[in-house]
Amino acid sequence: MQQSKWRTILQKTTRNPQALLAELGMESGHMRVSRRAADNFPLRVPDGFLAKVRPGDIHDPLLRQILPLTEEDETTPGYTSDPLREHSSQPVPGLLHKYHGRALLIVTGACAIHCRYCFRRHFPYTDSNPSRQQWRQALDYLGNNPDITEIILSGGDPLTVSDNKLALLVNELSGIAHLRRLRIHTRIPIVLPERIDDGLISILTGTRLQPVIVVHTNHPNEIDAGVAGAVAKLRDGRIILMNQSVLLKGVNDSAAVLRELSEKLFSIGIIPYYLHMLDPVQGAAHFAVTKTRAMEIVEHLRATLPGYLVPRLVMEIPGYANKMPIEAIID
Repeated sequence: MQQSKWRTILQKTTRNPQALLAELGMESGHMRVSRRAADNFPLRVPDGFLAKVRPGDIHDPLLRQILPLTEEDETTPGYTSDPLREHSSQPVPGLLHKYHGRALLIVTGACAIHCRYCFRRHFPYTDSNPSRQQWRQALDYLGNNPDITEIILSGGDPLTVSDNKLALLVNELSGIAHLRRLRIHTRIPIVLPERIDDGLISILTGTRLQPVIVVHTNHPNEIDAGVAGAVAKLRDGRIILMNQSVLLKGVNDSAAVLRELSEKLFSIGIIPYYLHMLDPVQGAAHFAVTKTRAMEIVEHLRATLPGYLVPRLVMEIPGYANKMPIEAIID
């Protein structure tokens, strides 16, 4: 059986920091690359995303998101391996039920790209990743909780699993009568747009559940013709599309950058949805932006963009019933 094109591309991802820098025309000595960080949370970047990085630019905002640096080795007070306390929020393995009306299923621990600020970079996927056999526990839990009307597929990245596995799961979920929406959190349309093919569209549009895709884009340079083409296929399938970003120092901590991102997202049919404050995961403190600076940036966006293009600035706090607007918790 011939392998899908997107799987072939995914297997060719760059995983060696020195090789990555050499391809970009940079010597590893120019960057504070950490072998320890690369061992603990390996580099992984598809060729298509790497092609968007400006050669020779050590400050490129896309490069900063993927390159393991020595700052990751520093221990920072208040930064932990489980910043959202997700491990304790699982009634059954791989199913997170933190908020009323919705639950999140960790479909896989695999991603097409490893983002250095990832809040699940230390997540125990071996213990918490439900295989096809373990799905039964999650499905039974969902079936026994009629107040849950929306299921969120996450990971890792749920769109890295095969069509057969995804179709099986979606079919099982559609059999739970009180579920109404299927929400997918993914970076795939941005980093591996080839994955958005006819087979995937058929799965997402062939269910009674209303499909919603929340993509993850942080910088306007991530959006190119390939991404626009993938998004167009999803829109043709009447799939609702929104974006969530993480506010990252040295990447998008600028009103000008975020304004361009919102404009670019909307131009291809994606609504800016959330702008997250960095989750305090160990190894990512160098990406942190202060709450005061974050508010200044968003205020500028409100003054220069229509309201529907201004993402909501939020922070997730363990134990709270919803994501909190920064205005409610700022010092």
